[in-house]
Amino acid sequence: MTDTKIHTVYRRADGTRVPSVTTYLGILGKPALLYWAWELGVQGLDYRKVKEQAGDIGTLVHYMILCKLRGVEPELDDYTPNDLAAAFVPMDKFHKWQEENELEPILMETPLVSDVHSFGGTPDFYGKVNGKLTLLDFKTSKYIYDDNFYQLAAYKVLLEEHGYMPIEDVRILRLGKSKDEGFEDRAAGNLESHWEVFKACQKIYELQRLIKKDK
Repeated sequence: MTDTKIHTVYRRADGTRVPSVTTYLGILGKPALLYWAWELGVQGLDYRKVKEQAGDIGTLVHYMILCKLRGVEPELDDYTPNDLAAAFVPMDKFHKWQEENELEPILMETPLVSDVHSFGGTPDFYGKVNGKLTLLDFKTSKYIYDDNFYQLAAYKVLLEEHGYMPIEDVRILRLGKSKDEGFEDRAAGNLESHWEVFKACQKIYELQRLIKKDK
């Protein structure tokens, strides 16, 4: 459960391997990430190690949330006390949010593949939130970024293609990794334009791959 998104191989029904949602969106520039890396460099920190550690904590938080929603005890023996302490802050925010909202999971961390659009992805949560069928994404980042909505637009298409309809609401639950990073429960709104951005990224990625093959 802890590394589903990292190692999942997505294949169409005919066995053809397809890229993931995050692979396609990876072609987008991330100026905020460059500035963040520069700031860490000024502090004498290796951004690669900091990014890896943050990713590990984010993965752990996702895992703990899924265990909580499935009603099972997480297996935490492989994590260090520092990892668990770091995960406690965002998990505390999730617990407080959960106490105020009614959740009925239908699908969680289940890999899906679009045979129509040739990509795969693993939505965090689809189910009822306060009675509304909702696509919900958990983030442990400091901010919510534009590409988070492009990702959700692709997940929405994936779910609909697999018959998970209707989707009455799409939301991002941002659980900051420190008290200063705060908390957000943000509605995504209309994602039609975001879906067009995703398709444009997909087209550019495939054209670049074709160019490389022709060299």
